[in-house]
Amino acid sequence: MKIRLTKQNDIAALQEVLNGTELFPSEMLPDMVDGFLSDGQSLEIWLTCEKNSKAVGFCYAVPEELAEGAWNMLAIAILPTEQGKGFGGAIIKHLEVELKKRGQRILIADTSGSDEFAKTRAFYRKNGYSEEARIRDFWAAGDDKVVFWKSLI
Repeated sequence: MKIRLTKQNDIAALQEVLNGTELFPSEMLPDMVDGFLSDGQSLEIWLTCEKNSKAVGFCYAVPEELAEGAWNMLAIAILPTEQGKGFGGAIIKHLEVELKKRGQRILIADTSGSDEFAKTRAFYRKNGYSEEARIRDFWAAGDDKVVFWKSLI
C-alpha cells in the first residue's frame, strides 16, 4: 500500500472507484481535481491510495472558510473489492498526519444518516471520529446529515 498526492494519471482509476462506490458521478472528478493539479498554491488535499501501483482509493479535504485550523474531508472512497482491508483507515491517518504537520486543529466529515450509510458511520467511529451534529432531513426528507469530528491536537 502506498499513499501519495493525487496525480493527473490517477483520474481514470479513481473514476473506476467512483463508479464502484457511486459516491458521486465519476464524470465530475476531472473538474473537481483540476484546481489541485494545476495550481501549486491550492490549499486542497487530494490523496490517492495505491495497491500494486494501481489507484484503489482517494480522499479529498479542504480548509473550512472563516474557521481557524478546521478542515472538512469532503470525500473518501475505496474500490469496493478493496474495502475492509485497511485502505480507508490508512488514507485517513495519512491525511490527519499531514494536517497535524500544518498545525491544523480539527477534521470533520459529513455523511448521511440513512441505513445505507451505516457502514460509513461505523467506519468514522472506528477511526476515532465522534458524531458531533445531526441535521434532520438535510439531504432529503428522512435523510439526516451527520457530522463527524476529530481533534488533530
